[in-house]
Amino acid sequence: MQANFKAAKGEVLIVDKLLELSKRRIDRRNFLAGIGAAGAASVLAGCGGSSLATPPAGTSYTDTDILNFALNLEYLEAEFYLHAATGSGLATADAGSNPGTVTGGAQVTGLSSAQQNILNEIAYDEQQHVRFLRSALGSAAVARPAIDITNSFNALAAAAGIASTFNPYADFNHFLVGAFIFEDVGVTAYAGAAPLISTAGIAAGYLAAAAGIMAVEAYHAAYVRTALTGNAITLGTTAYPYLTYANQVATLRATLGGSNETMLTVPSGTTSPTSIVTPSAIVAATSANAIAYARNTDQVLHIVYGTAGAGAGVKSGGFFPSGLNGNITVTLS
Repeated sequence: MQANFKAAKGEVLIVDKLLELSKRRIDRRNFLAGIGAAGAASVLAGCGGSSLATPPAGTSYTDTDILNFALNLEYLEAEFYLHAATGSGLATADAGSNPGTVTGGAQVTGLSSAQQNILNEIAYDEQQHVRFLRSALGSAAVARPAIDITNSFNALAAAAGIASTFNPYADFNHFLVGAFIFEDVGVTAYAGAAPLISTAGIAAGYLAAAAGIMAVEAYHAAYVRTALTGNAITLGTTAYPYLTYANQVATLRATLGGSNETMLTVPSGTTSPTSIVTPSAIVAATSANAIAYARNTDQVLHIVYGTAGAGAGVKSGGFFPSGLNGNITVTLS
């Protein structure tokens, strides 16, 4: 993660932009509804979901719809990381026309220079993802929706059984747990969206672009997972409760969106990678073939809206209090 991940319009230029990006490396209520740590754990028990995400029934999305769905998620990640790194969010020019309000967010203080560099690194990447997708979409790009990056964490923490409040900006370890919430979702969302891209979209470079962005999100996720696990190994899980918090988040996330999770463990655990025949506890992938998990759009919506068992018709909640923008905004199942 110390190297730099270093996007317009038109089918010809999108591949050039992808190459440039690769050079840069590239209602609280809803969270609480029906979720408890014990119930979530029972759903997750033995989880080893498929690495392939079946699109929700009745889906008929255009490439523009898919890219705008990704853009909504990138808006969320960019706002979280930019606030954590600098205390401010996206520039006005990067938010679109009449964007929604961002609630909360703060700069993480008391960091070492290495920790600040990590925040800067990820914030830069997510900012560039927003700019890349907005440029690729041109006038079809949706504006940033309303985003909550404070109250949503409190609700999620309460639902996960961590505490009634959780401040991911309190220090670097709290930040890691906040980042853990987002990065695996980003990886699985891009993996799930890839099969929806049309033949024309593949020819235009959209699939390659999605793969490139997914790769960067996977770098982020790997850093976060490795940092949490490494600290727990060094300090012990009692002195370092943040790995436990992350697993509580994973348990809740599995309940919300399709079970596909890999729990974090330390060498004393039963599933840590102590040999070449033991599935990894660092990579969020199926143990059968080490292919990254994928989530369909419905599963992602249920996670970011913070709803479990609500079925079809969910339009907002959690990190998106007024819903996403675009045509993929309501759960279908």
